[in-house]
Formats: sequence, structure tokens, C-alpha cells
Amino acid sequence: MASKRTELRPLIKLRSTADTGYTYVTRKNRRNDPERLVLRKYDPIARRHVEFRETR
Repeated sequence: MASKRTELRPLIKLRSTADTGYTYVTRKNRRNDPERLVLRKYDPIARRHVEFRETR
């Protein structure tokens, strides 16, 4: 049975929009951010900051 913490804050993958295949793994709060998350983070393969979008 899943605990209350994992139901509210699931693990998500953030995939780079620079098509390098680089991903970050983080948690998000479903109540505060019900839509897909988009963050601007550093992609070491592209060597620049790009948008990372949530994948499921």
C-alpha cells in the first residue's frame, strides 16, 4: 500500500527539450501543481540552460 507521502508527492521525470535525452528526477506536490511542470535547468550535454518538461 502506498504511503500518504508518495500519493501527494510523486516522483516525476523532467526531460530536456534540447533533444539530448538528459533527465532530472524530482518530486512535485500534486495539490499545488496539478498541471505538468516546466522548469528551466542546466543541460550538461547541450552545455546551456534549457526548458525541462515533465514526462509520465
